[in-house]
Amino acid sequence: MANIKSARKRAKQAEKTRKHNMGLRSRMRTQIKNVLKAVDAGDKDAAQTAYKAAVPVIDSMVNKGIVTKNKAARHKSRLNKMVKALAA
Repeated sequence: MANIKSARKRAKQAEKTRKHNMGLRSRMRTQIKNVLKAVDAGDKDAAQTAYKAAVPVIDSMVNKGIVTKNKAARHKSRLNKMVKALAA
């Protein structure tokens, strides 16, 4: 643990932020898994609905700095590809 008061405060803030970010990251991963489950089940309508729900969550994680825009774009692209493959 740090000795200087400002360093102690910074360590507390960092821990609080880390926990908050873990929750946000978990939320994003859950949305992605929902799409994957629907795709695996072969349910086209559920997959499209889950994808439409996942995209804004993924985008908001970029704005919050949880993931980079390239990672978000990669996730969205791959999920969309899977959903479109079901429709075809």
